[in-house]
Amino acid sequence: MVITHHGGQCFKVSFGDTTLAFDPISKKSKLSPVKFGSDVAFISMHHPDFDGAEQVAHGNKQPFVVNGPGEYEIGDVTARGYGVQTMYDKKERYNTIYQVQLEGMNIVFLGALGDPEIDPKILGELGDIDILFVPVGGGDVLEVPQASKLAVKLEAKCVIPMHYDKKALEAFLKEEGATNGSGKPQDKLTLKKKDVAEMAGAVAVLKA
Repeated sequence: MVITHHGGQCFKVSFGDTTLAFDPISKKSKLSPVKFGSDVAFISMHHPDFDGAEQVAHGNKQPFVVNGPGEYEIGDVTARGYGVQTMYDKKERYNTIYQVQLEGMNIVFLGALGDPEIDPKILGELGDIDILFVPVGGGDVLEVPQASKLAVKLEAKCVIPMHYDKKALEAFLKEEGATNGSGKPQDKLTLKKKDVAEMAGAVAVLKA
């Protein structure tokens, strides 16, 4: 599995011939829109920062769009979406937390989560988390201390921060104790199940 970051909350996850896109940035966003092909696009919230599914339709890849709560099976990908209410861009909206099973790994993508208090029913469903995508930028999403405490609570083996500026990222790495290069930004993250099994709260920062 290869993970790359494309700004904001947009990540590309590739395995074999399959590509997943999480929160692709649309042309209407103030962020730089993305452009790559994907088989599945996970949209956590209906907002230009996250719902650019048309931007990840490219060539022969036209994504199956997952844009809300429910259970999904798309090829080798099994996913569940859990809806939570939140405020974003001064409007009350729904954010979807996604749990994706892939290559024997349990991936949880928190989306534009603004409240660290997740319904215990949802927490009970998430199980043992291998890879956790967590927003750390503050404002409309989790503040650094909230994000760090939630990552610890969820006991994720590998934590990937998103939705941040330089200051928030530095604060998050300090909070996590990921100093002295352990949180050094990488161009891409290549993971196998056996690699993740040996991790315990490791922080992986990906260059956008």
